Amino acid sequence: MIPTVVIAGRPNVGKSTLFNRLVGRRFALVADTPGVTRDHKDAEAMLRGRRVRLVDTAGLEESAPETLYGRMRASSESAVSRADLVLFVVDARAGVTPSDAHFADWLRKQGRPILLVVNKAEGRAGSNAALDAYSLGLGSPLAVSAEHGDGLADLMGEIADRLPPEVEEEDIEGGPLRLAIVGRPNAGKSTLLNMLIGEERMITGPEPGLTRDAVAVRIRDAEGEIELVDTAGMRKRARVDEPLEKMSVGSSLEALRMAEVVVLTVDATLGVEDQDLQIARLVEREGRAIILVLNKWDAVEDRNAMRKVIDDRLERSLAQLKGIQVVTLSALTGQGVAKLLPAIRQAHKVWNMRISTGQLNRWFEGALERHAPALVAGRRLKLRYMTQAKARPPTFVIFGTRAEQTPEDYQRYLVNSLRETFDLPGTPIRLQMRGTKNPFEET
Repeated sequence: MIPTVVIAGRPNVGKSTLFNRLVGRRFALVADTPGVTRDHKDAEAMLRGRRVRLVDTAGLEESAPETLYGRMRASSESAVSRADLVLFVVDARAGVTPSDAHFADWLRKQGRPILLVVNKAEGRAGSNAALDAYSLGLGSPLAVSAEHGDGLADLMGEIADRLPPEVEEEDIEGGPLRLAIVGRPNAGKSTLLNMLIGEERMITGPEPGLTRDAVAVRIRDAEGEIELVDTAGMRKRARVDEPLEKMSVGSSLEALRMAEVVVLTVDATLGVEDQDLQIARLVEREGRAIILVLNKWDAVEDRNAMRKVIDDRLERSLAQLKGIQVVTLSALTGQGVAKLLPAIRQAHKVWNMRISTGQLNRWFEGALERHAPALVAGRRLKLRYMTQAKARPPTFVIFGTRAEQTPEDYQRYLVNSLRETFDLPGTPIRLQMRGTKNPFEET
């Protein structure tokens, strides 16, 4: 296990900016608005030759447990409880506040090593202000400016010096399966992630749009590791006005593009709406394997009727993902959740499918005999052979004279026949047509 370094402190002291600086790229959302970070977010970083897991947390605030800020604080406290080192960040410009003192006392009781970091300490005035942090009783403060990069080299050195001794890790072949959970706001994405990992990792509640940033966690099943990424809800573009929401949606899109399998979570009580279809089409265009999850299935009164309506909608509006796997479940109660990971593994297997050239061309010959391509400009196309160029998603190339002129409806016929013959349900299929020049044709 690599050591875990948790960044904690009250809201708006620059924790996410510091997190991004240490990771080496923009990973967490940053804005002037307090409370942008709601769930703790982690990423691996290399600090002075040591690989560490950095964790950015929500601001520590005094609030009732049932409120949103109370739930955010509980999430941060959970992260601190697993830390090998806590970076307690205070704001040099604001000085040491009663809130800083309160949470410094609380941190001391957690029994975790603490490094006091005074952020926004630009110039001589900032360094002088950092001296006030001695009053917190957490040892010598380290003055930095995350925004300008001042003092970060010293901070990285201090972190590396305070980490537990390095333990040699076993080599694990291959990386984890990368999974993104996407959908409209309030479809139950965070509740589903919490149920899959068996703990309250993500903040949930009746308020739509609680998740603002893409947050990754790892689990392990019988076949290996899976990296799950929970994302912010994706509304129609015309409704996204706030800069912060635009950043959140951008983070969701980036997580989708980095994923191998995407779980599109739909509120089953509302059915499959236009925005759900738009997200599914986006996943298909990005070439990712996809699973459709009908969440809140326990709240659907007439399940047979709802399933028929949804199946009809998918067949009519999502023909390019024919055979998409649909899993009905309740993320809140856990009903049906056990079916999801096997479905994800199966979708991943199909997405990685490779078919031999011999098999393909035997099928191709039969497909041409059953339904020959139509004439184009009075001339028949001569499609000669095909091969699979790559997997992830399955991509096939057909060669022939004027193959690039093959009508779209005939290409759809070939794709549908490929799906049926080689059992490729619900995965994006790419078909590329490459013409070959006739040497006897006059130029």
